[in-house]
Amino acid sequence: MKRTEALRGGRLLARLLVLLLVGCGEAPRMAPEPAAGGRFSVAELLGEQGEGADPPSYAVADPGYRLQFPLDHGPHPRFKSEWWYLTLNLSDADGAEFGGQFTIFRQALRAGAPRSDRDNPWATAQVYLGHLAMTDVAAGQHRFAERLSRGLPPLAGSRSAPFAVWLDDWRLESTGTTFLPARLEAGGEDFRWSLTLNEGKPRVLQGQAGFSPKGPEQASHYYSYPRLQVSGTLQQGTRETVVTGTGWLDREWSTSVLSAGQVGWDWFALQLDDGRDLMLFNLRREDCSRDPYDHGLLVAADGRSEYLAAERFELTPLRQWSAGWGRHSAWRPLDACRAEHWPLEWRVTVDDERFLVRAALSDQRMLTTVHYWEGLVRVFDEHGDVPLGRGYLELTGYAD
Repeated sequence: MKRTEALRGGRLLARLLVLLLVGCGEAPRMAPEPAAGGRFSVAELLGEQGEGADPPSYAVADPGYRLQFPLDHGPHPRFKSEWWYLTLNLSDADGAEFGGQFTIFRQALRAGAPRSDRDNPWATAQVYLGHLAMTDVAAGQHRFAERLSRGLPPLAGSRSAPFAVWLDDWRLESTGTTFLPARLEAGGEDFRWSLTLNEGKPRVLQGQAGFSPKGPEQASHYYSYPRLQVSGTLQQGTRETVVTGTGWLDREWSTSVLSAGQVGWDWFALQLDDGRDLMLFNLRREDCSRDPYDHGLLVAADGRSEYLAAERFELTPLRQWSAGWGRHSAWRPLDACRAEHWPLEWRVTVDDERFLVRAALSDQRMLTTVHYWEGLVRVFDEHGDVPLGRGYLELTGYAD
């Protein structure tokens, strides 16, 4: 997608989101104000509630809650935000690499619904936003699409059993009576995924038994399928490619994720060739200090998982990249405590192990209503010489 088209689409969707907020009965002051360029920041949409914000009657994550399945595969409308998030590490028969992302966000516009909503389904308090992406490493291409709809069942929605989440003709759903196998059908203007997801490793609970704290009063419920077995086709124009590989599915719901002083996050989902999987994240602070709520999860080859507190790992950005420096320009080393632009090469330290993580393609930006970088990365030994795996990196809150 061309940059001008993406920016125009992002501005349009930002305006549509404001219209949906007002059209669903919210007072205009309840709608978040978009930042410069007509887009929203992550902190604006997912930050803590303050004066003039939503009433404090949303549900909040509870450390005593024990996740229930299949119930928790479906929606949690009493919480403000949630997402179904799938990333893909795929290859064709010749070894060419492809990355993919499919995410559907549900956002509540208010806690509860007025009595009049029962007679007017268009006054639903739920909005669904979808992001879809494809990275073709050999071709040097990254394409993405975005959709937005009210949570009206013919248009967008979700359910727990049999599981399904959909937005227009984008659909991720179980193919039988159990959660997996599942089928993904979704496409943009010039690409389309048609994939089957089968269980590889079993489901794991993130954080502390599925309770993932992000601040003193901020937390989410969070679980993952870290190594799905994926097969199917990628359609690019008239060319269809058979692909196989692995996927990572995250489910998370909350009412407030970021607290004061937090501007975004760096999130890693790495699948190592030795069978281990790593989820790690930094909550980035304005003052560059380490956030004590950073944490991660190490999943062994046999599926056993181990919580990683902040002191057990370190994520150090080494080089940053910006589209403003030219598409083929060299990445620049960091000379400050944090990157100003997109940090696309990292040193990852877990206990006594060190890895080098580097973007497979520089420009994997999502120029959507919220701008962020989401893309396929490669994992190497600490010197960058020996390939050790692949994964996905998400960067939010940076300058574009």
